[in-house]
Amino acid sequence: MSLTVTHVTKKYGKDCVVNDISFDLRNNEVVGFLGPNGAGKSTIMKMITGYLRPDKGVIRVNGMDVRKETLEVKKLIGYLPENNPQYADMYVVENLQFLADIHQINDVKKRINDVLEAVGFMEEKRKKIKQLSKGYRQRLGIAQALLHNPPILILDEPTSGLDPNQLQGIRQLIRKLGKEKLVIFSTHIMQEVEAVCESVMMINKGEIVAGFPLNKMPELFDGKGLEAIFSELTS
Repeated sequence: MSLTVTHVTKKYGKDCVVNDISFDLRNNEVVGFLGPNGAGKSTIMKMITGYLRPDKGVIRVNGMDVRKETLEVKKLIGYLPENNPQYADMYVVENLQFLADIHQINDVKKRINDVLEAVGFMEEKRKKIKQLSKGYRQRLGIAQALLHNPPILILDEPTSGLDPNQLQGIRQLIRKLGKEKLVIFSTHIMQEVEAVCESVMMINKGEIVAGFPLNKMPELFDGKGLEAIFSELTS
């Protein structure tokens, strides 16, 4: 499975929010998009998933052009958007059954149980969504993204607003998913990248200012820590 972004640019009116970015990802791992608020992280994710079209450049998923083969590409991607919108009055299982019908999934009951077990949700599955804590709503969002078993998972700020216990649970889940899928995880919090990711791309003002495996960071940056590198490249 591959994700290749080549010279992609996106403008809103006269404002260039993503400026000529390129990268190539091919491994099952967790890759962090790290950048300040407004850096362009969410826009990049929306273009990868096909929800936004780039003004210039090409995005390919497993060799398929996202603009030309959008529906086929979406079958390969699970997406948790920022703020995780939900149908609050639906029951958890009812909601997943609804999505399973959209994805035309076979053996729906087994797949729902498998996904709920994978994200640690079995004890809460009979509740209405509005009864769930924020941590469990995030788990449900990840379950929804996993339902059709995509090889690529895109998570936009999945740990935002969680308490310490909820945060630890979501971190563990994302690390586990990264062993079998390519997971792209956006955040503006450096500790999240260090806790969850194997590689990082630093994004500032719509540009990728650095990209590297975290285990290579000391030799690439003369022993500097992530905070110092981030400050230098985004200030």
